[in-house]
Amino acid sequence: MSGAEASTSGAGAWLELSVEADVEAVEAVSEILGRAAPGGTSVEPAFELVDEGLSARLDPSRPAIVRGYLPARDRAAADRAVAEVARALGHLQAFGLRPIGELQTRLVHEADWAEAWKAYFPVMRIGRRLVIRPTWRRHRGSPGDVVLALDPGMAFGTGLHPTTRLCLAAVESLADRGVVDGARVLDVGCGSGILAIAAVKLGAASAFGVDTDPIAIEATAANARRNAVFRRVRARDGSLPSGERGFDVVLANLIAGLLVPLAPALHGELRPGGTLVASGIFVDREPDVRAAFEAAGLSVTDRSEEGDWVALEAVRGT
Repeated sequence: MSGAEASTSGAGAWLELSVEADVEAVEAVSEILGRAAPGGTSVEPAFELVDEGLSARLDPSRPAIVRGYLPARDRAAADRAVAEVARALGHLQAFGLRPIGELQTRLVHEADWAEAWKAYFPVMRIGRRLVIRPTWRRHRGSPGDVVLALDPGMAFGTGLHPTTRLCLAAVESLADRGVVDGARVLDVGCGSGILAIAAVKLGAASAFGVDTDPIAIEATAANARRNAVFRRVRARDGSLPSGERGFDVVLANLIAGLLVPLAPALHGELRPGGTLVASGIFVDREPDVRAAFEAAGLSVTDRSEEGDWVALEAVRGT
């Protein structure tokens, strides 16, 4: 572990924990960092910049970097959390199943945050039309591009993670089939608002997001303003049930451990005949999610896969 000597005193500071992990170990490492990181975790797949630095190409042969953030106001508490994460990672490394790097730490002041993380997010094309453009990068658009200007800050959802890409591609597919046109969309666990904003830009009448992290609600509102869809994208702190009338489309980029118990609630958010897109499903958990959906009255109609991640499309019966 390096960076442990960094001072963790003072308000407005976060301790960044980062670990390189093979793609198949990412979920386990994310879970370990997430226990100690109320500031959130992120996964950054390895990529190389192309097109004069304006776009990126993923490199699945190289390890991803998992990052987590915890408040640094209390030095003793931060040190205890780092030690616990290091112990848990040590146990995981001892199995020797997939390569996992050493825990790295560094102090990040909130005043420096806006610049500190920008290097990790390139312009990225998803599917045929969607382009994710971080607000600090340039992009030479092509005819028909649907560009999402994104400033994720500390909220999850940048387009880099396979689960987000799968969800975005599914939304584009729904739009191609006319399912999104004029639809009311619910984004469960909205994060940066990327899915809600994409749905509206692809033709949805409105999108409503819920997230248990207040930072995510702020990020969704700010990104909706940046994309000139503020009047059509709303978000509030909370979870399901949303308290809204039935939606035409529900987007849930979560994890299998949440999708399974939430299956009845997701069914309840859909109008009869409505469509659910669920992502964040590790391939080994797909049977569990399918079974929970079927038991809740959701018929799985399609699936997509990237690496070890799966997204499912399901429809509520009429």
